[in-house]
Amino acid sequence: MTMNNLKFKTNLKCDGCVQAIKPALDQDNKISSWEVDLADPNKTLTVVTDHNPLAIRQLLESAGYQAENISA
Repeated sequence: MTMNNLKFKTNLKCDGCVQAIKPALDQDNKISSWEVDLADPNKTLTVVTDHNPLAIRQLLESAGYQAENISA
């Protein structure tokens, strides 16, 4: 299984937002790791996963946030 390093521009604003998406991302067995760079203007979410980008966007949307793919 190939893991991809996916990056997304998000509308996350603070640690509270990150905590809101944490359960969805932590409980997904196709995600090996993830992090959000709140210091970055794009609030970049980096996910190491074998999901496709659409699946990650849907996970964030289910938690009430938006994500847009960033080309690597």
